[in-house]
Amino acid sequence: MASRPWSSRARRALLASLVTASVALPVSGAARPAAVPAPAPAALAPLGTAESSVLEARYAAGREEIRAARDMAARHGDRRRAAALTAMAGPGRTFLMFDGRDGGRSAEVFGDLSRAGRIAVLVPGAGVDLDHYWRLRRDADALLDELGSGSAVIAWLGYRTPATLGPSSLTAGRAGEAAPRLRAFVRELGGAVPAARVSLLCHSYGSVVCARAASGLEVADVVLYGSPGTGAGSAAGLRTRATVRAGLGGDDWIALVPHTALPLPFVTVGFGADPTAPEFGAEVFDAGDAGHSDYLRPGSVSLRSIAGIVAGTAGTRHG
Repeated sequence: MASRPWSSRARRALLASLVTASVALPVSGAARPAAVPAPAPAALAPLGTAESSVLEARYAAGREEIRAARDMAARHGDRRRAAALTAMAGPGRTFLMFDGRDGGRSAEVFGDLSRAGRIAVLVPGAGVDLDHYWRLRRDADALLDELGSGSAVIAWLGYRTPATLGPSSLTAGRAGEAAPRLRAFVRELGGAVPAARVSLLCHSYGSVVCARAASGLEVADVVLYGSPGTGAGSAAGLRTRATVRAGLGGDDWIALVPHTALPLPFVTVGFGADPTAPEFGAEVFDAGDAGHSDYLRPGSVSLRSIAGIVAGTAGTRHG
């Protein structure tokens, strides 16, 4: 009998090849630059409430941390990082937290959090750090513009993302480190803005992070897009009361990655089931022709779909 396309054996072989290539092949631009030194941030008191005066104090603390990191980068001779941090500390930029060490950690607010009835938390995937933060900021800006007044978007760069092409992007190690931090952040946010409708928007490897963090979180939606898988076999496996939604753009190369998990000594490579597959059980939204990095492109079908989910007005179809 003829073998079926993408048999289990073929998937495993391709995934093993991807692992080998990610370790053995030099990829121009994929390696992270040498670490730029930054000071350890001061400990933050819990947000407590999202009243304007409390938020302003938190934002002021964030600006001070960014300026301290900028000054250290300048002394180190990294003018590019110093210039980027100068812009981040500029008027109108609002950060709930910032840590310039080890690629950078931050949570930037777009919109008026104190008045927001709906909040989207963007969780990025591989390759996003302070030197590539513009991608996350671009997406947050576009989503806020689509949502309009009464909304806030938080760009959560709360973990050390894996390199885009490398072994760390094929295993759940970084997601395991990130999940407790995301869970703590969302719970703090929920306590500060208890009446707001919160959605987790999880791009690419960020969907692995969200899957590990989702259990017990009081969020309305967990939205997985451009996902390589989650490490769970089904939406029920995320153990969340939130509505799990998934989308895959027609021009997204992630569709070519085999959705399987390959157990190796001490680690499992790959993330298993495709969240847009019918058997996964997520509610599938229309992502149009989105490529891997442009789900929140202004004017796109995918942006309209995701904004509708955040607003609570989305129509969905089952995969």
